[in-house]
Amino acid sequence: MNIRYRVLIFLAITFVSFGVSYAQQDAQYTQYMYNTMSVNPAYAGSRGQLSAAGLYRSQWVGLEGAPSTFTLNLHSPIRNSKLGYGISIVNDEIGNGTVQETYLDAVLSYTIDVSREGKLSFGLKAGGNILNLDFNKLRNFDAEPVSTDNIENRFSPNFGLGMYYHSNNFYAGLSAPNLFQTEHFDNSQTDANSIQFLSKERINFYFITGYVFDLNGNLKFKPALLTKVVGGAPLQLDVSANFMFNEKFTFGAAYRWDAALSGMVGFQISEQFMLGLAYDRETTALGGTQFNDGSFEVFLRFELVKSFQRLVSPRFF
Repeated sequence: MNIRYRVLIFLAITFVSFGVSYAQQDAQYTQYMYNTMSVNPAYAGSRGQLSAAGLYRSQWVGLEGAPSTFTLNLHSPIRNSKLGYGISIVNDEIGNGTVQETYLDAVLSYTIDVSREGKLSFGLKAGGNILNLDFNKLRNFDAEPVSTDNIENRFSPNFGLGMYYHSNNFYAGLSAPNLFQTEHFDNSQTDANSIQFLSKERINFYFITGYVFDLNGNLKFKPALLTKVVGGAPLQLDVSANFMFNEKFTFGAAYRWDAALSGMVGFQISEQFMLGLAYDRETTALGGTQFNDGSFEVFLRFELVKSFQRLVSPRFF
């Protein structure tokens, strides 16, 4: 197997995990403030009504085989109880189908009142991920046969924990969505012509927080922060600032430390529907290439407002 082909296979696997020296990170989102349950199970039911949200992210548009991510979350409180429940689906695809990973999770939360306005929730999610890896798709680059077996529908169980506090204007949460460090590939091959590697899914720890300032009767301002820590990888720090006008329009910007600048807009179409869009531009060397037109996200949320009398938290989070 020639060197060029070895490099291509290694790059495909690197998108799944960064191998022994680096750690796999969960999918990243610019509109994380509207996609909270994907990173913290304690968020389930906190909006006080049935809420369903879908998000699609296309990473590094123009770069062939770049990652794309789709998430779908549904959650609701249980009436006359302190419990909330939900389901979460996340699908990652890299290399035009070379690597596909799907996370399926059920979520349960329990909320206690800690003050007149403050609520503290504890969340648990259980499920796992399904991994598909097709080395044959790499034959587009080289005519040599693939010596490594494909992976088809490999299921790895997992569970996660989270805490989430919120009042009328403030929220903060701490979570670890996936606690099992699943290993892929046993590195047991001894053939000098074969690819050998060992990858492990590391634990990703999240801290999120934000505060809503009422600037006047029609304008709100919300700074927010997301911090992600995973062993063997750089610290991820996302800072955002959004304005909401007349409870309908949102607009703002975000910065991912040493990674990207982003712009965001949103529109509350009706009481039930909200639409959000985001665009990222890399601040790294990758952002200056002619093959990368940035990353795009589209977000849509539906809420069954009439099923409950009021929102537990502001529409802004």
